[in-house]
Amino acid sequence: MATHPYLPHTEADLARMLAAFGAAGLDDLYSDVPAELRLSEPYRLPAPISEAELDRYFASLARMNRELVCFAGAGFYHHWTPAVIPAITARSEFLTAYTPYQPEISQGTLQYIFEYQSMMCALTGMDVSNASMYDGATATAEAMVMAVNSARKRRRVLVSETLSPAVAEVLATYAAGLGITIEMIPEDGGVTSRTSLAEQIKAGDVAGVIVASHNKYGIIEDFEGYADLCHDNKALLIIHSYAADLGVLRSPAEWGADIACGEAQSLGMPLNYGGPYLGFLCCRQALMRKLPGRIVGATTDSEGRRCFVLTLQAREQHIRRQKATSNICSNQGIMTLHAAIYLSLLGAKGLEKVNRTGFEAAHALATGLCATGRMQLLFADKPFLNEFAVKLTDPLTADAVIEACLAKGILAGVKLTDDTLLIAATEMCSPADVNAYIETVKSL
Repeated sequence: MATHPYLPHTEADLARMLAAFGAAGLDDLYSDVPAELRLSEPYRLPAPISEAELDRYFASLARMNRELVCFAGAGFYHHWTPAVIPAITARSEFLTAYTPYQPEISQGTLQYIFEYQSMMCALTGMDVSNASMYDGATATAEAMVMAVNSARKRRRVLVSETLSPAVAEVLATYAAGLGITIEMIPEDGGVTSRTSLAEQIKAGDVAGVIVASHNKYGIIEDFEGYADLCHDNKALLIIHSYAADLGVLRSPAEWGADIACGEAQSLGMPLNYGGPYLGFLCCRQALMRKLPGRIVGATTDSEGRRCFVLTLQAREQHIRRQKATSNICSNQGIMTLHAAIYLSLLGAKGLEKVNRTGFEAAHALATGLCATGRMQLLFADKPFLNEFAVKLTDPLTADAVIEACLAKGILAGVKLTDDTLLIAATEMCSPADVNAYIETVKSL
């Protein structure tokens, strides 16, 4: 206890707890942690300082940051965050609201969750949206689990090789623990091989098929006929997307998808060292009972006034913890509120303008980079929105481009291989930024 004087437990408290699960001492709780990884001495913390001194210290650290023009994407994109969003989300009534189990005192929280769900249904074209998942990767993994749970005895899922590798890794982690077999659909020319998909799904035992638009190369894939192929073989079609893209691209529902999932960080959420992000998950009404996460419904009270409640609460962990499909609490608060504010501010026209600006910047950059003779589009015959892959001409390397651009204050993109680079542009990339990137490559 001397090591941790701030713990309120008495020696008698500790003895009772340890006896309950048969441990001789606190060290037994960490017996499975290798000794070399365990703390052997107290943290070496600096001496106490005043609040003003602490403020100056962190301000000095902040001044060391270097702001770069971001042309990197690969699933996470630099979009503008309207000032009104942090102003609202930081209000105490939103910031401290957590789980709305008591609708009588949670109407504000329930209403913005309902509005978020409504707007995500409008974006995806699906019947139902949850609120929400921690990120796009886990949302896609939960979509996979939904497909398997709906199929009962079929436990094989087909995943396109053009899905983001990071998302695919999370799928593999979930599948390993749940006894799900993942089979990859080969890519052909940068997109999902339709021929391979048809062959693999007709072999039977497939619960679901997961494809991506835009995919890991930034290509907008054509899923015409995929839904019929899946449904004819009693499988569900799952489409992974980036939320902002759906302001201009064909929606998952229009492709005939059963489940729409993906990352909503592109709805103005800052690139903040890995999060927090927002995974969206929407589905057809027939699958609603398999959907994890909060679902808020609108109803009327005893006096006929419109109000909001959590619906299908038997899925929730506060009702039946062992059989719950929902265990998402914190993310359905601030991040869904952030997305709801962003979408309500921009509306359909604003979201279209954001996409058009990113499209124009990306295509101008792609044209200019290829004109240098130092790069060429990896898949020149495939459509893209605001992200594209390039192949570098020998002896230019991805590392050389990244280092040269970094010296000019530009984050050049994401390295795929030694001679390929994935580049993205958003409304945050001005024509001057695009020209600076092109001139830097010209000079190499």
